[in-house]
Formats: sequence, C-alpha cells, structure tokens
Amino acid sequence: MPSLGRLHLITDTRPGRDPLAVVRAALPVARADLVVQVRVEDSATDREAYDLARRVVDLCTPYGATCLVNDRLHVALAVGAAGGHVGADDLPVDAARRVLGPAAVLGATAREPGAAVAAVAAGAGYLGVGPCRPTATKEGLPPPIGVAGVRAVAEAVDVPVVAIGGVTAADVPALRAAGAYGVAVVGALSTAADPARATAELIEALTC
Repeated sequence: MPSLGRLHLITDTRPGRDPLAVVRAALPVARADLVVQVRVEDSATDREAYDLARRVVDLCTPYGATCLVNDRLHVALAVGAAGGHVGADDLPVDAARRVLGPAAVLGATAREPGAAVAAVAAGAGYLGVGPCRPTATKEGLPPPIGVAGVRAVAEAVDVPVVAIGGVTAADVPALRAAGAYGVAVVGALSTAADPARATAELIEALTC
C-alpha cells in the first residue's frame, strides 16, 4: 500500500459548503501529508460523485496527496483514485479489496477491537475509528467512543488507525498518545474561517 498521509480531509458536500475550495486551501499546506476522502451525500448521483472525485484527483496529483473515494468504489476506479474507504453498510471489506485490487489503498470503519481485527484480516490497510466526539456532519452515527475507544482499537491491530468524529487540533495530542496514526476531519476545515491556517494547526499537532 502507498504511504498514507496523517491528515484525512473528508469532503463536506452539505448545502452551502464548497468542498473544492477547502481542498485547494489545504493542499499547499499539507501536501503529501493530506488524504482527501471524497464523500458525497447519499442523494448525490454517481455522475456528481464522479465529477467531484475527478477534480479532487487533479488537484491532489501535483502535491503528491492521496485521493480516496468513500463508499462508491466504482467511482474510485473510474477517476483513478488511489483507493477507497468502506463503512459498515458498504461492501464487505474482502469484496472491496477484490474490486480495488491488491495495490490500492483500502480503509474500513471500525469502532471496537473485534471488528477492527476482522477488517484487517479481510484486507483493510488502515482503519477509520470513531466517532471520537459528537458530530453533526453525518447522521445516524453511534455514540462516541472517546480516546479510550481509539486506544483499544489501536492496540488490537498493526495498521494505521485514523481517528474521526468531531476531532480538532486540540484533540490530536491525546489521540496520538492513544496510538492514532492520524485524524480525519470534516467540520474542523469545512467550517473554519481560514481553512489553510486550520490545516497548518492540524499538521503541526500531528507531526510534532
């Protein structure tokens, strides 16, 4: 699997948001430390997902950043993304691995050690673990697992653990101490007054 950046930016496609503007602001700061996960609303068409993902791939390439597509693996293949990420209601991890192939980046969502171990055995190369805190950027999430939940998963697997769910730069030291390799954010960048500065704060916290 290609090297994985520590900061995962998940696109915020809710009404009134401009995900491409946030990606453009973050890339010159984070460069190869950035993974952009293209996530669209369930109501979005495949064509809309394709158009956004294609533009994100084009933006990421000059900076050596990684583009992944959440859920819609056929879109990831169509745009030449580095891989994808699947959640509990998406394709099973082993099926996702067959779709993407052995060399692609494949992330899976897990919130407890048993599921994490199973996902890695099925072919996940990293895990998105959370939610760490309450968050309004995605509906239907289970209760937060906190730092202790992230630690439990990190201690159970030997792949990168990426903490997600309401994460801010202030949370990063505790999450890193708990074994998180990186963090995934939505609102910390999409609602920031200065996304470039917010990116710099996250990168500094992740690399210090």
